[in-house]
Amino acid sequence: MVYQDLPFIDRVRRIMDRGFAVEIWDWTAKDLDELAATGARITSMSGYVTGELIDPAGADELVRTATDSIRAAARLGAPNLNLHGTGLGEGGLPVRPMRREPTEAEWDAARATLRRVADLGEAEGVVFCLENLNTAVDHPGTPFAKAADTRALVQAVDSPALRMNLDLYHAQIGEGNLVELTRQSLPWVGEIQVADVPGRCEPGTGEVHYPAVARALVDAGYEGVVAMEAYASGDSDAALDRFRAAFTPERAS
Repeated sequence: MVYQDLPFIDRVRRIMDRGFAVEIWDWTAKDLDELAATGARITSMSGYVTGELIDPAGADELVRTATDSIRAAARLGAPNLNLHGTGLGEGGLPVRPMRREPTEAEWDAARATLRRVADLGEAEGVVFCLENLNTAVDHPGTPFAKAADTRALVQAVDSPALRMNLDLYHAQIGEGNLVELTRQSLPWVGEIQVADVPGRCEPGTGEVHYPAVARALVDAGYEGVVAMEAYASGDSDAALDRFRAAFTPERAS
């Protein structure tokens, strides 16, 4: 999402040169050997290729492609494997959008699918992270989109191999109250992602005061990954500088 004027592998090298780890989306579209050869620390990647949580056939497909993702992750140092409430297609839109709230039976089906995923993660020694999204701007029709939903699912499964990917950009659009949301979710969090609102650009370009969020994370003892899943509002080097400044503890106030 930064250095978009460069080929993908050169983006990775530039991000590394700035002292950051790297995250990727669809691993099937990447040359994994070339990516591994850069020596980059990869902290997250897509944990499935196709499938969904509710439909039985979709659940089987999700677990099958999650198994493929584990093999791919092993080539990159076993990063966290990211999941969503449903399969996403072109432009981040759900392959099978849902225009209503899930029924209790659908919640049960989602919990059962995630239990299968967690069992797979436990057996293979990897962690899957269920990401919250927003339905108002980026992902209309996605079930289990709110952070409160993803937390409820992760809590119900109660496995160290299934955590939350708490995306604060999406949460700001869908829920707000980010500091308290973060505090409530931290026991279940495997990763935090950030971007500012509106615009999905780096911290400091919108309405979220990310240094306050960073201070809350420090005070709560969080030591996990914070990832900038955001576009650069202008110069990519400047965007990474703003991200670093917002989440450097001694500056966060």
